[in-house]
Amino acid sequence: MFLGAHMSIAGGLHMAFERIQAVDGTALQIFTRNQRQWKIPPLTPYDIELFTVAREQWGDFPIAAHDSYLINLASPKEEQAERSRIGFSEELRRIEALSVPYLVTHPGSHLGEGVEAGIRRYVENLDRAIEDSGTQTGMVLLETTAGQGTNLGSTFEELARIIELSAHSDRLGVCYDTCHTFAAGYDIRTPEAYAKTFDAFDRLIGLDRLRFFHLNDTKNEFNSRKDRHEHIGQGEIGLEGFRNLMQDPRFAEIPKTLETPKDKDLEDDRRNLAILRKMAEA
Repeated sequence: MFLGAHMSIAGGLHMAFERIQAVDGTALQIFTRNQRQWKIPPLTPYDIELFTVAREQWGDFPIAAHDSYLINLASPKEEQAERSRIGFSEELRRIEALSVPYLVTHPGSHLGEGVEAGIRRYVENLDRAIEDSGTQTGMVLLETTAGQGTNLGSTFEELARIIELSAHSDRLGVCYDTCHTFAAGYDIRTPEAYAKTFDAFDRLIGLDRLRFFHLNDTKNEFNSRKDRHEHIGQGEIGLEGFRNLMQDPRFAEIPKTLETPKDKDLEDDRRNLAILRKMAEA
């Protein structure tokens, strides 16, 4: 079982490994840069060496990077779309340089242009960004979204459509966020609801595309279309929903990371991870 958390890179990319080891994590998600700025500082050979050595000391565990929140490859505004393409290409080059296998990304917002038009624009810009990056490795994981506003990716159908249209579908997978999918109308609280949700995922996308989980409870009610993360078992999904997931043998080897609230002492992560580990053993 690979279970961990998103960790800060404050002090350098390599510091994320010190933090994940402090909570005995065996899966990790990071940003490779400041996610709230367009400017991307270059990765130096020294940065890469520090990262590589720290990773080896941690162990041969799965890791993903998340791209910048500023990127919107579905934008109808050409300047934003161009900046997004450039930014996403650089994100792909960074994960390849760091030997990180996955880049998690939100599928963008159509900004009022409509879902189908947004998806087509997203795929066009995504494919261009992949090609412009010059990378050969690195899988793009489309993250399930909560369905707020004009955001794409809140239904399995939308994610399937993106994969279908892309010229690089071999490099596309899915990151399943429990908070987001619950907010979008996919229930996992009972065994019956859980089975229905993942049967639909398998039918529309295929379980082989599911490569990463974000484990987050939610502050808002089912089908709320609101994205507000909560500690495991303290939100509307509740303990039973996470127990259903943690005991599903199909996903035992798929990395799972927390994105729940926390302070610098990481006690919240330790507590949430302990709850999830106990569920997996029960």
